[in-house]
Amino acid sequence: MKIFRNFFLLFVLYSGMAAAQDTIIAKPLSAYDEDQLKTDEFGQKYYYDERQKAKIYDINGETVVVMDELLLRKNPRFNNQLDRNYYYFLNKKLNRVYPLFLTALEQYRDVQSELNSMSKADQKKFMKVRQNELASQYEAQLRDLTVSEGRVFAKLMSRATGKTVFEIIKELRGGWSAFWWNVKGNIADVDLKDPYDPYRNRTDLFVESLLQSNWNYGYLQPYPGASTYTVKK
Repeated sequence: MKIFRNFFLLFVLYSGMAAAQDTIIAKPLSAYDEDQLKTDEFGQKYYYDERQKAKIYDINGETVVVMDELLLRKNPRFNNQLDRNYYYFLNKKLNRVYPLFLTALEQYRDVQSELNSMSKADQKKFMKVRQNELASQYEAQLRDLTVSEGRVFAKLMSRATGKTVFEIIKELRGGWSAFWWNVKGNIADVDLKDPYDPYRNRTDLFVESLLQSNWNYGYLQPYPGASTYTVKK
């Protein structure tokens, strides 16, 4: 999607797809090498699955999974089948965009950290060089993003930073640039000034539910600071 291409080039991005499911994947303990196993305080051997944040035991011949934390949440209430279909449509978009978001968030935080130690003149030079590097490396990968994926990406960035995409662009590129990017975003039915608000926006409610579900089952890894987010009424 051309409208989002230049904005995404502010960050290092890569594309990927993962299918979210509703089961915990656990192989028997015998499937792991001995050097991968750990021993708990009771002398019981286990394998720690970093992806799913779970300990896998073999107890009396049965595979037992002990999660670090399991949050039980139910899906939002669907008004009709179309509503339900949209929910699962968003799940596909979330899984495709999430790797892009993780890298973008990491780069944004790195850029913030580096800019804080620079003068204004150096900040301008730094951002120009950084953007040219990213454009050369990642532009081809960003052409395939759809409008709906752009919306989900914008919402994830808002959730993680507490800022809208408009505010992030203004911070990194200046107010005039942010104004024009918002105009272009509105043409494609993407409001870059729209904050993440699960209480007032049904799409955001769906995204929040999908995030928690995917994190809960270990199919997506929470970004640093994800657990500190609180939904404000």
